Amino acid sequence: MSSSQMFEVVFDAEGVAVGKMRNEITLTARTPFTSVNRLATDEGAFQGGEGTAPTPLEYFLTGLVGCLMTQIRVFARKLKVDVSDLKVTCRAEWAADRGEIGPYETRPKGFHLDVDLASDAPPDDVARLIEAAKRGCFVEQTLAVPNTVSHRFRINSGEWRDA
Repeated sequence: MSSSQMFEVVFDAEGVAVGKMRNEITLTARTPFTSVNRLATDEGAFQGGEGTAPTPLEYFLTGLVGCLMTQIRVFARKLKVDVSDLKVTCRAEWAADRGEIGPYETRPKGFHLDVDLASDAPPDDVARLIEAAKRGCFVEQTLAVPNTVSHRFRINSGEWRDA
C-alpha cells in the first residue's frame, strides 16, 4: 500500500446460470469489511428471460446512483456541508451495433446524473461536496478512467486459457 493509500476494496463475485437467462450471484466482500450477499439477475422476454429478477444493467445503474448518494452523505459529514432531501437521478444510454463476431456489440453513449438536494450551504460548498463525492464514488471512477478487464475460460474442468 502506498503512503497516500488509506484502504483497499476487494470483492469476489461468483455467478451460476440457473434458468433460461437467470443467474444467481454470490458476492463476497473481502476488505475493508467482510460480508456475503446473494443476488439474482434475469432478462426480460426481449433477451429470452422470464423477468424474475432485475437485469445486470439495472443493478449496474443502482450501483452508480447508490454509490454517488452514499458518498455525498458520507462526505457531507466530513466536509461539514448540511444536506437533506437528497435525490439523484441518472439517464444512461447505450447503443447496440451489428457485431463482428456476435449478433451485436454494445457501447456506452453516456451517463447523465442530476443531484437534487436541500442545503443551507453556499453553492460553492455544495459544488465542492459533489466533486469530492464524484471522486470518491467507486462506480463513477470505474466509468471515468480506462480499465483493464481480463477474461479467461476453461472447458470441462481443463486448463485455463486467456480469452
